[in-house]
Amino acid sequence: MKIKDLRKDFIDSLAGLYNREEVESFFYMLSEKYLDMRRVDIALALGNEVNDDKISCFATAKERLFNQDPIQYIIGDTEFYGLLFKVNKNVLIPRPETEELVDWIIKNQEGEKRNRKLKIIDIGTGSGCIAISLAKNIPNSEVYAIDVSEKALEIARLNAADNDVEVNFIKANALELDSLDGDYDVIVSNPPYVRELEKKEIQPNVLDNEPHLALFVSDENPLIFYKKITELAKSSLALGGLLYFEINQYLGKETKVMIQEQGYQAVNLRKDLYGNDRMIQAGLIKNNIKNL
Repeated sequence: MKIKDLRKDFIDSLAGLYNREEVESFFYMLSEKYLDMRRVDIALALGNEVNDDKISCFATAKERLFNQDPIQYIIGDTEFYGLLFKVNKNVLIPRPETEELVDWIIKNQEGEKRNRKLKIIDIGTGSGCIAISLAKNIPNSEVYAIDVSEKALEIARLNAADNDVEVNFIKANALELDSLDGDYDVIVSNPPYVRELEKKEIQPNVLDNEPHLALFVSDENPLIFYKKITELAKSSLALGGLLYFEINQYLGKETKVMIQEQGYQAVNLRKDLYGNDRMIQAGLIKNNIKNL
């Protein structure tokens, strides 16, 4: 089978389930994975033959796409903040809004001069995308990461090794911790925050594949992780340290008020590129907020 025929069959087969642009994107992502060819390479080699093994790979991927498997899980990795991360059904697929949170933290640390390492802890690390990106981009940092899932931590450890950074991974349930055992300059978390009532808004490829443990909280207590982590941070932030959260876009004001009620004097609610309340920065001292 020629590449042009493989492409036509792939796109035509999936066109009824996804829009054409999305299917084309899937094909070119898979082409990079299985054929080691970018879009421009494909355009110049449409008449080239594809061997049976590669055709079989595309057929398997097509079947999984029919079943609404995320393309990132099919390929086995995804890009986040310029780095490549392994992903599977045991970890959430990193989102662009989480990149915005990471970028906020990194930019706030640019130009800072310290005579010691900057201590960072990521609570609910999943694939490790936040912790690893911070370790990679903040010089002289000492990074810790917590997750309740050992399978998630296995992926995170592989990602740290692949990206040539050192992160101290810890298996723990944040809700059961009495303290974070240290003074941290940055405490960051992207905890579960989607309420059960919001499931109807979730696409099937997310709802049926990504780990619910990392996604959902009860309607009755949607801020359970934020309350716990905010309490832990009160005794674990170094002088001038900052707490960062990715948050539920519908609960921005409620989350901000809760943090303020915990005694934080500097709380900054920030929107993402789509105009949704998506992240919060908080400090215990009024003048330590950095709204870059």
